[in-house]
Amino acid sequence: MIRTTVPALAGAPEEIRAQVATLPRTIEAHDDRMASLPFMNAIETGGSATATGPLAFPFEVAAWNLERCLFPEATAALLRRATSAPLVLVSEMDSGMARTGQRNTTAELAGHLGMAYAYGVEFLELGLGSETEREFCKDDFNLHGFHGNGLMASVSLKQPFLLRLEGERLWFIDGGDQPRLGERMAIGAVIETEAGPFVAVSVHVESATTAAYRERQVVGLIAALDQAFPGLPVLIGGDLNTGNHAGGDFEAEGLFRQAAVRGFTRHGGPLDVMTTRPSLITRWPERAMKLDWFLARGLLVGETRIVSSLDETGRPLSDHDLIVCSIEGFE
Repeated sequence: MIRTTVPALAGAPEEIRAQVATLPRTIEAHDDRMASLPFMNAIETGGSATATGPLAFPFEVAAWNLERCLFPEATAALLRRATSAPLVLVSEMDSGMARTGQRNTTAELAGHLGMAYAYGVEFLELGLGSETEREFCKDDFNLHGFHGNGLMASVSLKQPFLLRLEGERLWFIDGGDQPRLGERMAIGAVIETEAGPFVAVSVHVESATTAAYRERQVVGLIAALDQAFPGLPVLIGGDLNTGNHAGGDFEAEGLFRQAAVRGFTRHGGPLDVMTTRPSLITRWPERAMKLDWFLARGLLVGETRIVSSLDETGRPLSDHDLIVCSIEGFE
């Protein structure tokens, strides 16, 4: 579990990315290089918490896979219209990528929302992205090539942490048109409420694999949280990629059963309402799946709703819709 925090992640010069691209495609070579890169072993923290004191119940929590976050300003506007959530969990956030104008999208989104943030690099991108993503590039290079996950809050983020999930370095060994160094991850922090602290976790589970693989990732995440934060309530939220490579059948995922055994309840809104849609990057109209969830333990969770990611002009801000749950108190 990574605990080191910095106000800005160290850069990833082109020569580093070029050297990574020449590495043997093995887990050993991958892990050796990962261990030597400061930006893969630290958490960027910034922004400003605008609220004082602990969160009062009830409050909402939002989770959103933002598919690179092409439009931070419009994304913030939709969040403000849809929810007053003081805690926002985000995934697929770029920093220093040509496809998003070399912007630090998490820092920008947190700034628009008036929140503190923590951000970690899931992948060092070795290219400009998929064919459709390259249509958004004005530059022919990435400033850093960071792609990752974060969380933002109107209150202080205490004890921030980053945990890389168990995996087989799939995107490094055979990343196709998206070669990458890195592994899926969770990032989180302790949040104070009027009833005491709880652990909030933003997670992105692997898509390009099997249900058994994702099950191992979630089991490992819960075990790490239990060891690091014994006895604290936990809210995990994000893209669990349920049903990928399983015909879209999210109920076939063992991760739900394993989480339940460990005391977690799942919350994803109406079971017949999917959370994906065609977007400016993902243009496949048949791709409708239920990928996004909250897993809660020790918390009283009220309504969970799904909010369209279409902005006021009808433009999709992501291929995922926003999910929002209400936290009523501690169990």
